[in-house]
Amino acid sequence: MIPTTPDSPDHSPYDLAQEAAARLAELTGVASHDVALVLGSGWLPAVDALGEATAEIDTTDLPGFSAAAVAGHSGKIRSIRAGERNLLVFLSRTHYYEGKGVAAVVHGVRTAAAAGCRTIVLTNGCGGLRETWTPGTPVLISDHINLTGRSPIVGARFVDLTDLYSSRLRALCREVDASLDEAVYVQFPGPHYETPAEIGMVRAIGGELVGMSTTLEAIAAREAGMEVLGISLVTNLAAGITGEPLNHEEVLEAGRAAASRMGELLGRIVPTI
Repeated sequence: MIPTTPDSPDHSPYDLAQEAAARLAELTGVASHDVALVLGSGWLPAVDALGEATAEIDTTDLPGFSAAAVAGHSGKIRSIRAGERNLLVFLSRTHYYEGKGVAAVVHGVRTAAAAGCRTIVLTNGCGGLRETWTPGTPVLISDHINLTGRSPIVGARFVDLTDLYSSRLRALCREVDASLDEAVYVQFPGPHYETPAEIGMVRAIGGELVGMSTTLEAIAAREAGMEVLGISLVTNLAAGITGEPLNHEEVLEAGRAAASRMGELLGRIVPTI
């Protein structure tokens, strides 16, 4: 019997990604994909602007994937034809705080690489530290600080993370929308939100975006040789800035309100990469 979890001690997570990619090709009828996108909280309504869906499958149809566990996410993977490119869109992600292991968090990224993707767009909904960022503001990720204390890399593989979030792709994005800001994204383990004191720490170490995803996926993508573009959707000001409490419904509502702009942004950016 083939193990079905990326953290199985008897099965390499890289091998499992190859198996998932092979099954993906069978179910979608697409032998190879070019660009992968992982949609974070609030981004789901934007996917329809990317192009015509040629196939949509449940994540659980592929080895190593589990059902979506977070409200506002859909446990689906969509294959989209956009011009001459085949896009592989993950409508949900596995978060580190779900307790399924780091390999499960990055299984989608590794599957995308095994499916032929050389570029990946990682999106998320996050808290912002600049008071000028109103809910619904997209911000390019220029770099990250990983506070999970974990790495997805197995064994003594020393992966360079210089220019992890591609400066080339960020420049292309600014050609599409010159108003886009850039900032450093900081990932906490979650699932609890950060305290005001922790947000003060984030500011002190140079972060201006804060959330619970993305960094582990970006590292796995670089290990796999993919070029990475990260885009955060600021859904709320971070803890302590306004004095108001934080809640997940606020994150989803900000995403819904910004859906048309996010769809237009992705629809214009993806063809350029």
